[in-house]
Amino acid sequence: MNIAVVGTGYVGLVTGTCFAETGNFVICVDIDKAKIDKLKNGAIPIYEPGLEILVDRNVKNERLSFTTDLREAVRKSEIIFLCLPTPQDGNGSADLKYVLSVADDLGKLFKDEPGIGFKIIIDKSTVPVGTSDKVRAEIKKHAPNFEFDVASNPEFLREGMAVEDFMKPERVVIGTSSEKTKSILTVLYEPFVRSGNPVYFMDERSAEMTKYAANSFLAAKISFMNEIANLCELTGAEVDKVRIGIGSDSRIGKRFLFPGIGYGGSCFPKDVVALVNTANENNYDFKILKSVMAVNENQVEIFFQKISKHYNGSLKGKHFGMWGLAFKPNTDDVREAPSIKLIKKLINAGVNISAYDPEAIETTKAVIGDKINYSDHPYKALENADALIIVTEWNEFRAPDFMRIKSLLKEPVIFDGRNLYDLEKMKENNFIYYSIGRMPVK
Repeated sequence: MNIAVVGTGYVGLVTGTCFAETGNFVICVDIDKAKIDKLKNGAIPIYEPGLEILVDRNVKNERLSFTTDLREAVRKSEIIFLCLPTPQDGNGSADLKYVLSVADDLGKLFKDEPGIGFKIIIDKSTVPVGTSDKVRAEIKKHAPNFEFDVASNPEFLREGMAVEDFMKPERVVIGTSSEKTKSILTVLYEPFVRSGNPVYFMDERSAEMTKYAANSFLAAKISFMNEIANLCELTGAEVDKVRIGIGSDSRIGKRFLFPGIGYGGSCFPKDVVALVNTANENNYDFKILKSVMAVNENQVEIFFQKISKHYNGSLKGKHFGMWGLAFKPNTDDVREAPSIKLIKKLINAGVNISAYDPEAIETTKAVIGDKINYSDHPYKALENADALIIVTEWNEFRAPDFMRIKSLLKEPVIFDGRNLYDLEKMKENNFIYYSIGRMPVK
């Protein structure tokens, strides 16, 4: 099939590349000429394992191309995916200006060229309930007689696992009221669900809600576990044992039960706020999600207070080494990352920070600049530091040289926001060790 993907951000680039990998001809469109030029020259603007290889292969095989010309891409395509940003506006709702601007452009194009054939416009971005109707209305405003359909096909991609998630989805959700669209998209997705994973067809509004509901539920699960972890510390229970005990229940499941210093990234924080805003617009008080947001916001503060309490509230002049900046492993994304929130609190307290992350140095610099020092090696970040702070659970941090850590730090103190290390091992190595939901080792 011939496909246009509008937007070459995280979702758009993964979507276009993976569709090309199954034999489709894909044109990725973006108004950012500098980004398109880089993509044409093989430069990938995001870090996502496996993506660079697929982009290179499909560009060489002439199944994947990049352009700034929306009209040309739409003329050549029967399916147009909208993979556009939906940032929060002032009141927390998703801002649809980019989505509706492209819909407006499509309407004008269809008006000017009514004979280019039936088109399916698909919202791949995470958008509020009712967006498909708004996109349809925006197009019809210019081209009321043009034959097209608007569908919703939300993505469920985990950063760091996006290529695998797209190529082998647990499920595909498609919102459409058109049998013609359903037939075409069944064929499009057939290569991705050969192992029998389901494609769920539903109405557009239900598909839009499904995306927000899924992310918000996972965020709630994380915040619930963090609350349990906080209570474990007060009662003397060990959160790791509690996690195993409840995770073995098939109704609960093992995933998203690891306590930490809160969720971040481009999806969970924004989507939870947007769903709460949708509830507010419909005069519904979504109490659980409001609590989820409050817990998540407070989790970094609780961790900060652990650090402060160890030093009796006197942090000014302290120097900490920090491992991890990305909001999760296998990505360079620091949007809404706990690391950024923690760094700001530490800086305000007069702390100096030397940080290391395998991928997120440059993205962190774009947010906080030179307010901290950056290291190109994990152990360099610890030289002459008062303590080590662990923020992101990269695999390379899981089995470090503890004796080397000890030799570099002024004191053998670790504040672990991701519970990477065994308590008994920390005792054996004579570390002062603070983690989440477990009694400190002193």
